[in-house]
Amino acid sequence: MARVVRDVVGSGLDGVLVTPGPDLVWLTAYRPTAITERLTVLVLRPDRQPTLVVPALERPDAEAAAGTAAVSFVEWTDGTDPYQVAGALLCPSHTYGISDAAWAIHLLGLQRQVPHSSYVALAEGLPMLRAVKDAGELARLTAAGAATDMVFEQIVQTRFAGRRELEVAAELAALLRQFGHEQVDFTVVGSGPNGANPHHEAGDRVIEHGDTVVLDFGGLMFGYGSDTTRTVSVGEPSAEVRQVHGIVRQAQQEAVEAVRPGVSCQHIDRVARSVIGETGYGEQFIHRTGHGIGVTTHEPPYIVEGEQQPLVPGMCFSIEPGIYLAGRFGIRIEDIVTVTPDGCRRLNNTSHELWVVD
Repeated sequence: MARVVRDVVGSGLDGVLVTPGPDLVWLTAYRPTAITERLTVLVLRPDRQPTLVVPALERPDAEAAAGTAAVSFVEWTDGTDPYQVAGALLCPSHTYGISDAAWAIHLLGLQRQVPHSSYVALAEGLPMLRAVKDAGELARLTAAGAATDMVFEQIVQTRFAGRRELEVAAELAALLRQFGHEQVDFTVVGSGPNGANPHHEAGDRVIEHGDTVVLDFGGLMFGYGSDTTRTVSVGEPSAEVRQVHGIVRQAQQEAVEAVRPGVSCQHIDRVARSVIGETGYGEQFIHRTGHGIGVTTHEPPYIVEGEQQPLVPGMCFSIEPGIYLAGRFGIRIEDIVTVTPDGCRRLNNTSHELWVVD
């Protein structure tokens, strides 16, 4: 919370309002049992102690969270106006950053109560709020990455041909939990032509001999995210599949090697994109090169054209170029990396080869 307040001073904001969601969990470890219409908001200002406005009936749970020992509480009860309570902590004519996931009813209520105040989304006002990880966060992300590596090493020992995508996805989910994940966020299993859809949702398609299969999976472990992608071939791949996989592998490797402090996010995207573009597949690389990861599996920084944010040691993000041939197959390789003082370190370390499975 002290670090956020320091960031506020240099941002042009007068304070930050944090509603239930990833930012509140990151700052206080408080995750309400249910996010409802009842207003809960953490007010951070440079000129006062952190203050958590909370419904009276939820205060005991909030007080039990590890990080709320550092805040003062202001409670409100049903039948009273929570915006009057929270509004007393705000100043007219000031500008506040507010959580991206804040409900419109809460933002509008605060605007009504403090009519000359103004608000910007935290993604705009403090886009790098959670981007630089400390040692404890890096340890959790490293453990989550190692767990997904173990999941992959297990899944490639199983049979793919003759199974539905849904069956493989269910096994991935079970393995993620077996290796320590408390939450599974996604298990993409894109076989054959379905692999050309980067976010394909596993379905009833039966995986066939000769298919390529894109496996993209992850979730939360110790409250921090994992996300990795590898592409496998069911039986010996064709020469074209090997060629396309080799291009993606080179693009991913060169993008990883380009990571170092001071380089812009968009530069990493450009490196990956140039490798693929030079081979004639530029139009088939249809998404950004990567996204940040932390208490959520997608967060800033984004590795995309137009993002000029310089890389800083402690940032963690994916590098995941891909080529997608509609109606035929797709190839993607993804690792999470963290920026180090002289380059980067991969948090995923399974082989990048084109795995051949049964």
